[in-house]
Amino acid sequence: MADVRLLPPAEPRTAPISGGVSAGPRTAGRLHAVALRIDAATPAGRDRAIDVLRALSTLGVVLGHWLVTAVTLRADGHLMNESPLGHLPALTPLSWVLQPLAIFFFVGGRVAARSYPTGHYRPWLARRMRRLLRPVGALLSLWILVVLGLAAAGVAHETISTLFNLVLSPLWFLLVFLVLTALTPLVRRAPGRIAVVACAVVAVLDAAHFAGGGADWIETVRNANILAGWLVPYCLGAVWASGGFARRRPAALLLGGGVAATAALIVWGGYPASMVGVNGAAMSNLNPLSLAAVTFGLAQCGAALLLCGPLRRLVGQPRSAARPAPDRQLRATPGQFAWAAVALMNTSVITVFLWHQTAMISVTALALGLDGPLFGLHTAPDTLAWVPVRLLWMVVFALLLVGLCRAFGRVEHDARSGRATAA
Repeated sequence: MADVRLLPPAEPRTAPISGGVSAGPRTAGRLHAVALRIDAATPAGRDRAIDVLRALSTLGVVLGHWLVTAVTLRADGHLMNESPLGHLPALTPLSWVLQPLAIFFFVGGRVAARSYPTGHYRPWLARRMRRLLRPVGALLSLWILVVLGLAAAGVAHETISTLFNLVLSPLWFLLVFLVLTALTPLVRRAPGRIAVVACAVVAVLDAAHFAGGGADWIETVRNANILAGWLVPYCLGAVWASGGFARRRPAALLLGGGVAATAALIVWGGYPASMVGVNGAAMSNLNPLSLAAVTFGLAQCGAALLLCGPLRRLVGQPRSAARPAPDRQLRATPGQFAWAAVALMNTSVITVFLWHQTAMISVTALALGLDGPLFGLHTAPDTLAWVPVRLLWMVVFALLLVGLCRAFGRVEHDARSGRATAA
């Protein structure tokens, strides 16, 4: 997973803010100055669309978890995990937008394939493992203490299990990502063929699932889909890195073919329409990964490729690497502001991913202790009125997540630099 490296600009591009200016203009001037500095420090040849896609996919996961996961207070006083999709199937299309993990693997495969230095596998892999594992260590260390404290306070084990499982749920993704990163040298040799084989593995194991009536041994073997399914977009990312998607036609085929295949599997193949797991459902597209999730991921990869051009324009991507720096530019453009937001997000993307569930859980637990059960936070998500109230609570989650990122982001920054050696 690549990081955003902001190099010092050769010359300052902003003029000092004169004295005697009111607080409002002074704050605005500082925001413009920060955006201009980030833009100037970004290498001109960097493809900013990659960073936008990574940021959007992470935000999709965060918002998806906050919206389609509810921690409800049961009559027996226990906190339990519940999904609004189980009560409100009309919300199923939200899962098509808020489950963008294929894009994360797609971008990750491209970045890994481009950055891999032939003949230097061990130090390259060690750097990437350090970037992921150190932030995980900080999260687990804190939550082990929290769990011990809750147990000592006599909190019911059902509640502790619910909270801890929600915290651990994002970690399976990082484990799969680490395994695929370790396989990058192999993937680079024949990414297209490996993607086809991985897709075939998922299809065969899904066919066994339907033919075997969900036999235990088949479901155990079918867990291989977790790796094989995410290997498909990761390999497509390696194809992208080698120039395989230079034209729009392959991207359009991925998008159109993926949409058509997914629709057919849902309508005629017996697959659920939701792209995330739903409590009580007979089958999940995500645990383990199903063929419908893989074909949906193909569509997402195609859409990501087609969106790269507009995204570059959105964040002010220079048209050429040799861009002249404007003299004494005082005001940032909307594209420079957008890029500053994306760049800052990418410097803490693992921290955001790891701690977003902690933000939600903390608000839920603290509010329960202070003011009792609150609608949209502790109540069952069984009415449409729950949705707008939940969106308001998500603002509170986001504010706490910002604080958590400020507190624990340094761990990710230090891991990335290795205290100063990031690739």
